[in-house]
Amino acid sequence: MLVPYESLNQLPPETFENIIKEFLIGQLEDGSFSGTDADSMKSAISTCRAALARGELVVEFSEEEESIAIRRKEDIVTMDPAQD
Repeated sequence: MLVPYESLNQLPPETFENIIKEFLIGQLEDGSFSGTDADSMKSAISTCRAALARGELVVEFSEEEESIAIRRKEDIVTMDPAQD
């Protein structure tokens, strides 16, 4: 299930920022993001938040796994009932 950006803005700011930080830490591990100092992280959080607002990134909640993750919109697999 995709979480609308408007709903994310209703979260406590610290919670929303922690979701973004978790995404960025994953980017560190795969080499997509290399800044670990405070200024780089602050800039990356701002960039990520803007990408979420534009819909380039989305937040996906998995009820089955009880997890939440930020993903690129094009990486989201949608279920098409016509394909079943």
